[in-house]
Amino acid sequence: MAMTAQEIETYIREALPDAKITIDDLAGDGEHYACRVVSEAFRGLPRVRQHQMVYNALQGHMGGKLHALALQTQTPD
Repeated sequence: MAMTAQEIETYIREALPDAKITIDDLAGDGEHYACRVVSEAFRGLPRVRQHQMVYNALQGHMGGKLHALALQTQTPD
């Protein structure tokens, strides 16, 4: 079973409550998404750590229920 964009957003929002989240279903199949997450929690962290925070928020669904996620992270301006 595929994961919905709303489910992805819910998981991320639980871990990063201040986040601004944009999710696009790239293939229309619920398995290939592009996600942009903007959060103050990323400030001062390397991009790898920022991405780890998002993947951890997904609680193990990456690679299972969620097949592909093109991820962009940044801090607010």
